[in-house]
Amino acid sequence: MATKRKRTNPKLEPYKKLLIKIKEQITGDIRGLSDENNGSGNDRGGDVSGHALHMADVATDMYDREFTLGLAANDRELLYQVNEALNRIDEGNYGHCSLCKKPIPATRLKAIPHTQTCLKCQELMESKRR
Repeated sequence: MATKRKRTNPKLEPYKKLLIKIKEQITGDIRGLSDENNGSGNDRGGDVSGHALHMADVATDMYDREFTLGLAANDRELLYQVNEALNRIDEGNYGHCSLCKKPIPATRLKAIPHTQTCLKCQELMESKRR
């Protein structure tokens, strides 16, 4: 007996392809940032020459590491949102606002394919944060 697979709505296929492309790019970026943070980059922390590092150099290295970790955290959050959008496509509720349930305009989905809200609800959420 064959397993039944959900078919993606043909209208959503371009969004799915775009989301998969974004996912691959983010995954590569995270991998690169992780390699850079693990000492594959220009890390002076491995200097065993016996010379003390200047405090400014140490501070710069620490800042660079923290900055890289911040970028990786942002990428992980975006990756989560992209995966959620792909799940919504599979479940059949992609393209509808998670708050008001109205359709999200195609122009918004093209600009931000992982969005969960229409522009009106997004603006409302942001105004509440202020």
